[in-house]
Amino acid sequence: MDLLDALRSTGAAREFEDEPVPDEVVYRLIDTARFAANGGNRQAWRVVVLRDPKLRRRVRDCYLPGWYEYLAQVAVGLCPWAPVTDEEAERAALAQAPEVATRAAAGGGGFAEHLEDVPVLLVLLADLRKLAAVDRDFDRYTLVGGASIYPFAWSLLLAARAEGLGGVMTTMATRREPEILELLGAPAHMAVAAVIALGRPSHQPTRLRRAPVGEFTTVDSFDGPALAEGAGPGSSGTPPGSATGQGAGRED
Repeated sequence: MDLLDALRSTGAAREFEDEPVPDEVVYRLIDTARFAANGGNRQAWRVVVLRDPKLRRRVRDCYLPGWYEYLAQVAVGLCPWAPVTDEEAERAALAQAPEVATRAAAGGGGFAEHLEDVPVLLVLLADLRKLAAVDRDFDRYTLVGGASIYPFAWSLLLAARAEGLGGVMTTMATRREPEILELLGAPAHMAVAAVIALGRPSHQPTRLRRAPVGEFTTVDSFDGPALAEGAGPGSSGTPPGSATGQGAGRED
């Protein structure tokens, strides 16, 4: 499919048809994703393909506690684990996670509860020895190292879209990183960057909702004028139809 169409229509898919994905397709997706940009071409990623049912269930069990903590925070209007947040409100929300888990156990469950059943389940690891994390010593949350890993994950999802597949990259299992590393027999210098689920989606989300450019792109300063469509030097302003909030939100 056209690259621009793929970029504008690759959403998160969490529901899949009960249809296996052949090994040669999985190999082809990873073979394409390996060309992702990364710092120093050190290719600090490592992919573990999970096939063993018992191992898949154990990864699911590592995933679920973080998922219920996530839901508990969202329920009170918090951005889960935001580096800058109301820590007291966060602690209070996290205390409600067992109640969230109990309610989930009483229902049929969704993507998280049935993670072990997705057609393709990958664990994406990052070699911490190979990441140029230039913000490592800052007195804030470190962010930059992921720039050498997550383009690989996104390339994998784009490659899947081109194959008529879909998926989602989720970081929830990282909450239990030591357990995941032990399960996989991975050394301590590895980090759990994500778990990636792939398959033929029951519904391919294509009408994605995102904030317009003018809401997050300014000229010359943080508080500068919004970049306008077709604007050149000396031109600024927010284009018509880009009111705050229009188009924002999570894809269906």
